[in-house]
Amino acid sequence: MPQIALVQMTSGIDAGVNAINLEKAIIRAADGGAEMVFTPEMSGLLDRDRQRAAKSIVPEEETIALARVREAASRAGVWVSLGSLAVETQDGRWANRSFVIDADGDIVARYDKIHMFDVDLASGESWRESNAYKAGEKVVAVTDTPVGKLGLTVCYDIRFPALFDALGQARCDVIAIPAAFTVPTGSAHWHVLQRARAIEASAFVVAAAQVGDHADGRRTYGHSLVVDPWGEVLLDMGGAEPGLALCDIDLDRIGEVRAQVPSLANRRKIAK
Repeated sequence: MPQIALVQMTSGIDAGVNAINLEKAIIRAADGGAEMVFTPEMSGLLDRDRQRAAKSIVPEEETIALARVREAASRAGVWVSLGSLAVETQDGRWANRSFVIDADGDIVARYDKIHMFDVDLASGESWRESNAYKAGEKVVAVTDTPVGKLGLTVCYDIRFPALFDALGQARCDVIAIPAAFTVPTGSAHWHVLQRARAIEASAFVVAAAQVGDHADGRRTYGHSLVVDPWGEVLLDMGGAEPGLALCDIDLDRIGEVRAQVPSLANRRKIAK
C-alpha cells in the first residue's frame, strides 16, 4: 500500500522562495515515508500581474523550481507529481505544465493544461488564462509510478468530463488534479467535483491545492483532497493554511469498486 504526500501551498510572486519551499516539503515528505509527492497548480509562481510574472517565466530548462524539485527528488529517492509550473514555450507563449519526476530526478512525463479558465466571476474577479497561455492538446497518463497508472489534469480541467472519461478508459489508478481554486468556486463546487471525477473514473483522485491569501492579492480555497474510487474523502487538509499531509493509497480498492460498479466496462457510445 503506497503512501503519498500532499503539499498544500501559498505560493507567492518570488520564484526563488517558492522553489526553496518546494524542496523542503519534498525532503520532509520523503523523510516521513512518502513514495510520491503531489504539489499544487502553479507551485513555482502564482502572480496575476503578468508583466511582473514574465520576468520569472522562462523555458523549463531554466525554471528554478523544476531544477530544485528534480534535485530534491533525486536526493530523497522519491517521485514527484509537480502540479504545474508556468513555462515559456518555443513560440514565446506560456504553458501551464505538469511534470512527473521519478526518484532519480528524471522527467518521465509532461502535461500541458488543456482547458483555459476564461471567466468573469460574481465576486468581480476576471480571469483570461488564454490571453497568455497556450492550451495543451494531449491526454497524458503515466504508467509504472509508485501509485500505478497516473492520469494528469490541472485545476479547471475538472469541469470537463470528457477528459476524465478518457483517463478512466485508459484505466488510470490515480488522477492528479492540482489546483488553485478561488474561494467562491471552491466553496460551491470543489468537493462535489472531486468526488464525482473519482466515481466516474473509478480511480483515486489526488488534488493538491493552493490555499490562503497570496502576495498577488488573490485568495485560494485550499482543501487539498484524496478521494477513493467510491467517492469517499480520505484526506482533507482544510482551507486555513499551507502544510504537508500523508495518506495511504490502497490500490486493491480500485478493483473492488470496478467489480461492484463496472461503469467503465459497461460504457457505450451515444449516437449523436
